[in-house]
Amino acid sequence: MTPRPVTPQTVTVTPPTWADLRRDVSFQAVFAGFLTVFVGLAGTVTLLFQAAQAMRLSQGQTASWLLASCISVGVSGLLLSWRFRAPVVTAYALPGIVLLIQSGGQFAYAEVIGTLMVVALALSVLGYSGLFQRLSSRIPGPLAAAVLAGILVPFGLRSFAALPASPVVVGSMVAAYLLGRALFTRYAVPAVLAVGLLASLLTGGLSLAALAQVGGGWPHLVFTAPALSGRALLVIGVPTLVLCLATQHLPGLAVMRASGYARVPASPLVGFTALASVLSAPFGAHTTTLAAITAALCAGPEAHPDANRRYVAGLSSGVFYLLAGLSGGVLAGVFAVLPVALIQALAGLALIATILSSLTLAMQEPRWREAAVLTVLVTASGVSILGIGSAFWGLLVGVLSAWLLEAGARRRGEKRPEGTLLKPSTEPASSETQPSAQEAAR
Repeated sequence: MTPRPVTPQTVTVTPPTWADLRRDVSFQAVFAGFLTVFVGLAGTVTLLFQAAQAMRLSQGQTASWLLASCISVGVSGLLLSWRFRAPVVTAYALPGIVLLIQSGGQFAYAEVIGTLMVVALALSVLGYSGLFQRLSSRIPGPLAAAVLAGILVPFGLRSFAALPASPVVVGSMVAAYLLGRALFTRYAVPAVLAVGLLASLLTGGLSLAALAQVGGGWPHLVFTAPALSGRALLVIGVPTLVLCLATQHLPGLAVMRASGYARVPASPLVGFTALASVLSAPFGAHTTTLAAITAALCAGPEAHPDANRRYVAGLSSGVFYLLAGLSGGVLAGVFAVLPVALIQALAGLALIATILSSLTLAMQEPRWREAAVLTVLVTASGVSILGIGSAFWGLLVGVLSAWLLEAGARRRGEKRPEGTLLKPSTEPASSETQPSAQEAAR
C-alpha cells in the first residue's frame, strides 16, 4: 500500500485572545480535558491516601495535600496552555507518591515538605537555566514519538485485557467506540464513557446506592513550616528529582513534540511547574511536573482535528483539576466505587488515535525505524532499573542504537542524511511534518 502524503499543520504558540477562545472552544476539547483529569486522578488518588496514611497525616493535612496538588496542577496547566496556545497538561508526579509511600514514614512531615521544596528549586534551576532545553532538543523527533507510543501501547492492551473479566462492560464500550468512529467521530469517546457507565449499572458493577453514599466536606489548606534533613534529601529528594526528570518531564516533552508542538520551549514548562511546586509544597503538595500519559489525551487528534484549537483541552483540564481539588473526599469516594474495567477500557480506547499517530510518526523515516522499534519495545515493556521507569530506558536504548547504526553506516562509507544525533533535532516532530488528524485516523 502506498503511504499517503503527510498533511502539514502550522502550530501557533502566541497566547489566544478572548475572541480566539470563544471561537475555538468545542465540546470535544472540553471533554478531552475532563477525560484527562478523570484518567489521571483515577490511578493516583488512592495512592495519595496510602501515602498520607504511611506518613500518619491528619484528615485535614490529607485534604490539604490533595487540594494544594490540584491547585498547583490546575493553575500551572491553565497558564502554560494559555501562554503557549498549546495543550500543556501538568500532573502531580506519580513516582513522588510511590516514594512517599515507601519512605515518607521515616521522617517528620516538615522534613518531607522541606525536601520537596529543595527538589522543586533544583528543577526550576534546570528549567530556567536552559540545561534541560538543550538536552531535550537533541532527542530526534521519531524517537520522541516512539517513547510516546511505548508509553501508551500498554494502556491500549489493558483495555482489551479487561474483556474476559467484564465482557459486557468492555465489549459494549468497544462496540460504542467503533460505531462512534464510524458515525460521529468527534463524540466517540464521550459515547464510550456513557455506554460504559450504563453497562456497569445494568450488570451490577456499579450501583446508584453506592454513589449516593459518597460524601465529604469542603477541604481547606493547612500550612506546614518546612524543615531540612540531609538524610531525607538523600532518601527522598535525589530519587524524586531523577524520577521527575526521567519519567515525567522527558516523556511529557516527547508527547508535546510527537503531537506537533515542538516549537513550545521546554525551559519555561519545566521551570514554571517547579515554581508552582515551591509555592504549593508548604501546604502538602508534592512535585508538579509535565504530565506524560494523560497529556496525550489533550494533545492528540481526539481532542480536536485542528492542532491550533487543542489548547482548549489544556485549559479545560486545568479547570477540572481545580474543581477536583475542591471536591475533596467526594472525588476519592467516586473513584472507589467505579469498576476498574471501566476505567481501563476508557483510558485505552481514548488513546487509540494518539497511539496510531505516534507509531506513524516514529516509523515514517527509514533511517530511524530500527531504533524507533527498539524504543517502543523497551518503553512498552514496563521495565524498571534502579527505580527509573521504562520511558527513560527506552529513550536511552533508542538514542544509543541510533548512534551505533549511524556510526556503522559512516564506517562503511554510506552517505547519511543531514541532522544527526549530535545536532539539535528539528525534524519529524516539528509542526511542519506532523500528520494531520485525518491521516492518523486512516
